[in-house]
This record gives sequence, C-alpha cells and structure tokens, in this order.
Amino acid sequence: MTCLVDLFRPSVGFAAVKLLEQTGCIVAVPRGQTCCGQPAYNNGDQQTTADIARQVIAAFESFDYVVAASGSCIGMIKEHYPRVLKGDAEWFDRAQQLAGRCFELTAFLVDVMEWQDVESSFTAAVTYHDSCSGLRELGIKQQPRALLSKVSGLALKEMEDSEVCCGFGGTFCIKYPKISERMVSDKTAHIVAAEADCILGGDMGCLLNIAGRLKREDSRIKVYHVAEVLAAMTDQPAIGDGKS
Repeated sequence: MTCLVDLFRPSVGFAAVKLLEQTGCIVAVPRGQTCCGQPAYNNGDQQTTADIARQVIAAFESFDYVVAASGSCIGMIKEHYPRVLKGDAEWFDRAQQLAGRCFELTAFLVDVMEWQDVESSFTAAVTYHDSCSGLRELGIKQQPRALLSKVSGLALKEMEDSEVCCGFGGTFCIKYPKISERMVSDKTAHIVAAEADCILGGDMGCLLNIAGRLKREDSRIKVYHVAEVLAAMTDQPAIGDGKS
C-alpha cells in the first residue's frame, strides 16, 4: 500500500488486492511497512533514506514477491535501494535480493503470473498516461495496455506524447511550480485532443496531478487508476471528484 494510495485513494489498494487474489496469490500487507523513502531520497537525505530502506527491506524480505500499484515506489526499492546501501555489505545484499522480487502491479500480472482472465467491463473511450518511473526504470508500457485490451466495452485511444512527463515528478512540482504547471497543461491538452472519456495511469502522483489540472480547466474527463478499471471498481467518484 503506497502512501498516496493509503492517504488519497484506498480503493486502488483494494483493487490491487482483488486482482492479485484473482490470480491465485495470497496477499498480505505487513503492518511494519512505511513510506519507501523516495521523498527523502529526492531531496538528498541519504541517511534518512538508508534508515527507511532497511526498515522496508526487513518488513518485506520474507515474502515471495513485493507488488505495488505504483511504478515510482517499486522503482525506488528495485533500482535505488542497492545504490543507497552499497556501503553496507549485509544490507546491500539484502536490498539486491529483495529488488529481484519487486514488481509493479500490471507487470506482475502480465510478466510473472501471465494472467489473462480479465473479467471487467468498462464502456468508455480511454487514453493512457505512461508514468516516468514505471516506463523508464521498469519498462512498463505494453503490460497495462495488454490487460486493458481484455476489458469489455473499453476503447483505448492513444494520445500524443503519452510517454512525456506530466510535471508531477515528486517534489519537482513543489520546487518548480510554473514549469510543472506548463507540463501538466500540455498533458491535459493531449488528453482532450484524444477525445477520450477517461484518462488512466499506474501512479497516483501523476493521476492526482492530472486530475487537479483537468478540474481547474472545468473538464468532464474522468481519472482512474488502471487497477480500478481492471478490478471493475469504478462505481465510485473518479479521482478528484470526491471520496473513494
């Protein structure tokens, strides 16, 4: 359960659990887990990041796999923990071992479980935003599209520059708000041009950013996490429309 999902959109976590259980997985959410440490890492606080990394590794290393509905959080654990802990032989080894068992949700469903039994229906034209961490760190591109192609009634309409950053970038949007605003405005313009009813994605940071901009533009385009559509859990307000 990532921080943004926990605090802003718990339904994404429940959708992820539902999907994993449909594949036959036994899902546990350890109470000892915390934030992955990405905010501290992005701001150069190596000591705090290392402390958090050790706590997260200890909480999760007994499991066969670690799966999250977020490319950025999994990218942090998989790609950056070994770098942060490289000066500590024991923890570096433990970080590397855990990294090999960490997966973003759609990548795990497609690449590991080879799951194809999508039972969801969603009658809408949708477009998809490729989040930076998932795309560039983890190679997530076709996995969510492969799953969405099996959703009854769904029509995927690719937008221009789907791989371009939305301007969220963790603390980037706070440090450089004007640049971030321009980037998300470009993103929403492409979403509108795609003539889609909904915009989907795999990272809550991006989706919150995009939803906020669409609302300020008085757009009626709905925003959902891809897990919610795949799990048939869209009978609730879209992201930015109310409580989930």
